[in-house]
Amino acid sequence: MLGTFRLVMDEFCEVKELLQHSGLITDWFWDLDNHDIIPNAVYVFSRQQFNKHTAKIIELAQTKHILPVLGNPAEGSETMLNQSTALGILDLVRQGKIAIIAGGEMQADIPILFYENFLPKILDYDENITAIQQYQQQWSSNRPYKFLFLNGRGRLHRRMLLSRLTNLLDQSIWTNLDVTHGNELKLLDSKYEFDFYQKNIMLDYSGFAKYKLFNNEWGEIYLNANPYLDTYFSLVTETVFDYPYSFRTEKIWKPIAIGHPWIAVANRGFYRDMHNLGFKTFGDLVDESFDLIDNSIDRLERIAVVVEDLCQQDLAKFAKECYTVCKYNQQHLKELSLQIPKDFPAQFQNYINERFRF
Repeated sequence: MLGTFRLVMDEFCEVKELLQHSGLITDWFWDLDNHDIIPNAVYVFSRQQFNKHTAKIIELAQTKHILPVLGNPAEGSETMLNQSTALGILDLVRQGKIAIIAGGEMQADIPILFYENFLPKILDYDENITAIQQYQQQWSSNRPYKFLFLNGRGRLHRRMLLSRLTNLLDQSIWTNLDVTHGNELKLLDSKYEFDFYQKNIMLDYSGFAKYKLFNNEWGEIYLNANPYLDTYFSLVTETVFDYPYSFRTEKIWKPIAIGHPWIAVANRGFYRDMHNLGFKTFGDLVDESFDLIDNSIDRLERIAVVVEDLCQQDLAKFAKECYTVCKYNQQHLKELSLQIPKDFPAQFQNYINERFRF
């Protein structure tokens, strides 16, 4: 129970499925415009409702009898910091008057409830299970390309790495879906794109191509085994690079789910945090000391050097030597994908009861 307070849930909130069978929810609403506020309540809002009714929610947060919760685990770390700043709620979050459920870690003075949002979702799709099985069945040490290098939005660290590794791009399967900064548009060949979106490859694109390519759907969640079968490792450019708190998205969980070795281009401490989650990395085969480098430019350069060095090695041997770690990580991912959603209701209850006292 949440003390004597009621829990009112937005029907469209991303955490709805995590809490709807917990016994904690007492009331529901569709739109704040058509809802009478219930006193002495914790309100969990979707991002859409929070954006639409920011001023009213801030007003509710100033009362002593309402705790608004922004339930947005699809954002986290730097992206949630930016969103909270844009909404004008960061001080209220620090004061404990607004709560946040986020999918990335944040600094201690921003008291969020962290939920590992993307990890459980990878194995929720039958198409991904089929791709994982295909990769296992067709695994070979003879592959035409060296690495897989997928880039969506043109964040600075991705643009810089694309430029830095120009001499290796013809040895990789790579993409760039964002031409707003003048970079070359590069889509996957049809055999490497997921079935649903292969027909869209021939469309004309400008700006950020992702939404048109994926029919405004979350197309990047799907696995196609072919690009992994044709490369030896994934160079994963995660969402967050400069902000020193990890935000793990589908980008890192996809190679882990399918059993592909990986190098993560992410924030300082990303590898440390992966180890703390129980995952193994490839430090016996790859110099992962870049994870300890504070300066973003230096860290990116060190990653580029590691990739260049690795591409000069016997990658068939490398893939075989990574196999045990990849299999371990696959199994660990499977276990966590079941445990994380199961644990969330109790974590939510403790977060509300212990951190926020009305």
